[in-house]
Amino acid sequence: MKKNIKTTEALFPMPVLMVATYNENGSVDVMNAAWGMMLERDYVVLNLSENHKTVENIKKRKAFTVSVADAKHVVEADFFGVVSANNTPKKFEKSGMTATKSSLVDAPIINEFPICLECEFVEYQDAEFGCGVVGKIVNVSAEESVLKNGNVDIDKLEAIAFDPYTHGYYKVGGRVGDAFKDGLKLNKK
Repeated sequence: MKKNIKTTEALFPMPVLMVATYNENGSVDVMNAAWGMMLERDYVVLNLSENHKTVENIKKRKAFTVSVADAKHVVEADFFGVVSANNTPKKFEKSGMTATKSSLVDAPIINEFPICLECEFVEYQDAEFGCGVVGKIVNVSAEESVLKNGNVDIDKLEAIAFDPYTHGYYKVGGRVGDAFKDGLKLNKK
Protein backbone atom coordinates (compact mmCIF):
# COMPACT_ATOMS: atom_id res chain seq x y z
CA MET A 1 0.00 0.00 0.00
CA LYS A 2 1.23 3.49 -0.82
CA LYS A 3 1.80 5.97 1.99
CA ASN A 4 1.49 9.75 1.61
CA ILE A 5 4.82 11.51 2.08
CA LYS A 6 5.58 15.20 2.52
CA THR A 7 7.48 16.35 -0.53
CA THR A 8 6.88 18.61 -3.49
CA GLU A 9 9.96 17.55 -5.43
CA ALA A 10 8.71 14.07 -6.18
CA LEU A 11 10.13 13.40 -9.64
CA PHE A 12 13.34 11.40 -9.79
CA PRO A 13 15.86 11.32 -11.28
CA MET A 14 16.59 14.97 -11.92
CA PRO A 15 19.53 15.61 -14.24
CA VAL A 16 22.54 17.44 -12.84
CA LEU A 17 23.18 20.10 -15.44
CA MET A 18 26.07 22.54 -15.49
CA VAL A 19 24.95 25.81 -17.07
CA ALA A 20 27.87 27.96 -18.21
CA THR A 21 28.02 31.58 -19.32
CA TYR A 22 30.45 34.46 -19.49
CA ASN A 23 30.31 37.26 -16.95
CA GLU A 24 30.45 40.89 -18.10
CA ASN A 25 34.25 40.87 -17.64
CA GLY A 26 34.67 37.70 -19.76
CA SER A 27 35.28 35.34 -16.83
CA VAL A 28 33.51 31.97 -16.73
CA ASP A 29 30.38 31.44 -14.64
CA VAL A 30 28.93 27.95 -14.01
CA MET A 31 25.91 26.93 -11.98
CA ASN A 32 24.44 23.55 -11.03
CA ALA A 33 20.81 23.21 -12.16
CA ALA A 34 18.69 20.13 -11.52
CA TRP A 35 15.52 21.76 -12.84
CA GLY A 36 16.05 21.40 -16.57
CA MET A 37 15.05 19.19 -19.47
CA MET A 38 14.40 18.95 -23.19
CA LEU A 39 11.51 21.10 -24.36
CA GLU A 40 11.50 19.89 -27.96
CA ARG A 41 13.99 17.94 -30.06
CA ASP A 42 16.43 20.87 -30.27
CA TYR A 43 15.32 23.10 -27.38
CA VAL A 44 16.11 23.02 -23.67
CA VAL A 45 14.30 24.64 -20.77
CA LEU A 46 15.96 25.55 -17.47
CA ASN A 47 13.69 26.48 -14.58
CA LEU A 48 15.94 29.19 -13.15
CA SER A 49 14.88 32.32 -11.29
CA GLU A 50 16.13 35.71 -12.42
CA ASN A 51 18.13 36.27 -9.23
CA HIS A 52 20.87 33.94 -10.55
CA LYS A 53 23.98 35.60 -11.97
CA THR A 54 23.84 32.95 -14.69
CA VAL A 55 20.40 34.10 -15.87
CA GLU A 56 21.61 37.70 -15.97
CA ASN A 57 24.56 36.57 -18.09
CA ILE A 58 22.36 34.49 -20.42
CA LYS A 59 20.13 37.48 -21.10
CA LYS A 60 23.09 39.78 -21.79
CA ARG A 61 25.17 37.34 -23.90
CA LYS A 62 22.19 35.63 -25.59
CA ALA A 63 23.91 32.26 -25.17
CA PHE A 64 24.84 29.50 -22.72
CA THR A 65 26.09 25.93 -22.62
CA VAL A 66 24.66 22.98 -20.72
CA SER A 67 26.97 20.15 -19.71
CA VAL A 68 25.90 16.88 -18.16
CA ALA A 69 27.69 16.33 -14.85
CA ASP A 70 29.42 12.99 -14.39
CA ALA A 71 30.48 10.85 -11.43
CA LYS A 72 34.16 11.78 -11.87
CA HIS A 73 33.33 15.43 -11.18
CA VAL A 74 30.61 15.21 -8.52
CA VAL A 75 32.57 17.45 -6.10
CA GLU A 76 33.01 20.19 -8.69
CA ALA A 77 29.38 19.86 -9.82
CA ASP A 78 28.13 20.22 -6.26
CA PHE A 79 30.48 23.19 -5.67
CA PHE A 80 28.85 24.98 -8.62
CA GLY A 81 25.52 24.55 -6.84
CA VAL A 82 26.44 25.54 -3.29
CA VAL A 83 28.55 28.61 -4.10
CA SER A 84 26.99 31.65 -5.78
CA ALA A 85 28.81 33.80 -8.33
CA ASN A 86 26.94 36.76 -6.82
CA ASN A 87 29.24 36.63 -3.77
CA THR A 88 32.19 34.48 -4.97
CA PRO A 89 33.73 36.26 -7.97
CA LYS A 90 36.42 33.60 -8.72
CA LYS A 91 34.09 30.65 -8.33
CA PHE A 92 35.13 28.92 -11.56
CA GLU A 93 38.87 29.28 -10.85
CA LYS A 94 38.39 27.69 -7.41
CA SER A 95 36.92 24.57 -9.06
CA GLY A 96 40.18 23.78 -10.87
CA MET A 97 38.26 23.17 -14.10
CA THR A 98 39.07 24.67 -17.49
CA ALA A 99 36.98 26.08 -20.32
CA THR A 100 37.17 26.65 -24.07
CA LYS A 101 35.16 29.32 -25.87
CA SER A 102 32.47 27.87 -28.10
CA SER A 103 32.96 28.72 -31.77
CA LEU A 104 29.17 28.77 -32.25
CA VAL A 105 27.74 30.68 -29.29
CA ASP A 106 29.08 33.32 -26.88
CA ALA A 107 29.53 30.89 -23.99
CA PRO A 108 32.21 28.60 -22.52
CA ILE A 109 32.46 24.83 -22.89
CA ILE A 110 33.65 23.22 -19.66
CA ASN A 111 36.39 20.86 -20.82
CA GLU A 112 36.14 18.28 -18.05
CA PHE A 113 32.44 17.45 -18.45
CA PRO A 114 32.06 14.80 -21.20
CA ILE A 115 29.01 16.16 -23.05
CA CYS A 116 27.98 19.73 -23.84
CA LEU A 117 24.98 21.39 -25.48
CA GLU A 118 25.72 24.79 -27.00
CA CYS A 119 22.61 26.96 -26.89
CA GLU A 120 21.30 30.25 -28.21
CA PHE A 121 19.02 32.10 -25.78
CA VAL A 122 15.42 32.16 -27.06
CA GLU A 123 13.40 33.73 -24.23
CA TYR A 124 12.87 34.03 -20.52
CA GLN A 125 9.40 33.06 -19.27
CA ASP A 126 8.62 34.71 -15.95
CA ALA A 127 4.85 34.30 -15.63
CA GLU A 128 3.49 32.38 -12.62
CA PHE A 129 3.93 29.10 -14.47
CA GLY A 130 6.69 30.27 -16.81
CA CYS A 131 9.50 27.84 -17.50
CA GLY A 132 12.44 30.21 -17.09
CA VAL A 133 15.24 30.07 -19.66
CA VAL A 134 14.47 28.58 -23.07
CA GLY A 135 17.36 27.88 -25.43
CA LYS A 136 17.84 26.46 -28.90
CA ILE A 137 20.54 23.79 -29.13
CA VAL A 138 22.87 24.61 -32.02
CA ASN A 139 25.48 21.92 -31.34
CA VAL A 140 26.14 18.93 -29.11
CA SER A 141 29.70 17.72 -28.54
CA ALA A 142 30.85 14.65 -26.62
CA GLU A 143 34.20 13.19 -25.65
CA GLU A 144 35.09 10.17 -27.76
CA SER A 145 35.55 8.18 -24.55
CA VAL A 146 31.77 8.24 -23.92
CA LEU A 147 30.75 7.29 -27.46
CA LYS A 148 29.80 3.90 -28.85
CA ASN A 149 29.05 3.59 -32.56
CA GLY A 150 28.78 7.39 -32.79
CA ASN A 151 26.20 7.70 -30.00
CA VAL A 152 26.55 8.58 -26.33
CA ASP A 153 26.81 5.44 -24.22
CA ILE A 154 25.07 6.20 -20.92
CA ASP A 155 27.17 3.66 -19.01
CA LYS A 156 30.40 5.24 -20.25
CA LEU A 157 29.10 8.75 -19.60
CA GLU A 158 28.48 7.99 -15.90
CA ALA A 159 26.03 10.90 -15.71
CA ILE A 160 24.81 11.78 -12.25
CA ALA A 161 21.24 12.47 -11.17
CA PHE A 162 19.95 14.40 -8.19
CA ASP A 163 17.67 12.65 -5.70
CA PRO A 164 15.36 15.30 -4.19
CA TYR A 165 14.18 12.89 -1.47
CA THR A 166 17.56 12.51 0.25
CA HIS A 167 19.58 15.27 -1.48
CA GLY A 168 21.96 12.67 -2.87
CA TYR A 169 23.68 12.22 -6.21
CA TYR A 170 23.44 8.88 -8.01
CA LYS A 171 25.25 7.52 -11.02
CA VAL A 172 22.93 6.74 -13.92
CA GLY A 173 23.65 3.47 -15.70
CA GLY A 174 22.70 -0.08 -16.38
CA ARG A 175 20.45 -0.57 -19.39
CA VAL A 176 17.24 -2.37 -18.43
CA GLY A 177 15.35 -2.44 -21.72
CA ASP A 178 14.84 -1.20 -25.26
CA ALA A 179 12.64 1.87 -25.68
CA PHE A 180 9.88 1.72 -28.28
CA LYS A 181 10.40 -2.03 -28.58
CA ASP A 182 9.93 -3.91 -25.29
CA GLY A 183 6.35 -2.73 -24.81
CA LEU A 184 5.35 -4.23 -28.14
CA LYS A 185 5.69 -7.68 -26.53
CA LEU A 186 2.35 -7.08 -24.82
CA ASN A 187 0.64 -6.79 -28.22
CA LYS A 188 1.46 -10.47 -28.84
CA LYS A 189 -0.65 -11.63 -25.89
